[in-house]
Amino acid sequence: MAASAMQLGGQQVIQQRLRQWLRTCLAMVLTATVLAGCQSSAPEPSEPAPEPAATADTTPAPPAPPAEPSAFDENLNPYVPGTTRLLARTFYFAYDRTVISPDDLAALEMHATILRNNRTRSVFIEGHCDERGTREYNLALGERRGDEVRKFLISAGVSPAQIETVSYGEERPEDPGHNEAAWARNRRAIMIYR
Repeated sequence: MAASAMQLGGQQVIQQRLRQWLRTCLAMVLTATVLAGCQSSAPEPSEPAPEPAATADTTPAPPAPPAEPSAFDENLNPYVPGTTRLLARTFYFAYDRTVISPDDLAALEMHATILRNNRTRSVFIEGHCDERGTREYNLALGERRGDEVRKFLISAGVSPAQIETVSYGEERPEDPGHNEAAWARNRRAIMIYR
């Protein structure tokens, strides 16, 4: 009985090895089939067609398009798009007001377009006042003027990250005079490109 058990155990080992050998063979046949199916079946290249004889081209080359003018001068001041005329960067305000003049809206819209098209550019907006009023009041008024220009640009699609404001109040007058004409020139916001 012990001999027949050993014989039975030996047969099982042989059967296991035979199954393992069959699986290995089957895996190799399947792998070879898959690889054979993945080979390119591109046709053999034929002889290249002869090149046509060169002919002289008598057609004149089209004129080169005119160079588009730069959007900025050497000091980073923007041009009116399509021209070499500098775009207004100073916007004036009425006495004790922060309302942007309707006359300035077209220029501010052009600034917004330039900034939207040049996302790497930014502007620094300075708010200014005339000498009338206290220092604190004028600093606050200058800040509100700069903020009005900033709000307009943002509403026109300019990224807030491109805009920075500062107020100088009455500290940096454009005109040092002490009359209405000088005061009118000092009530302003200035855009400085960077």
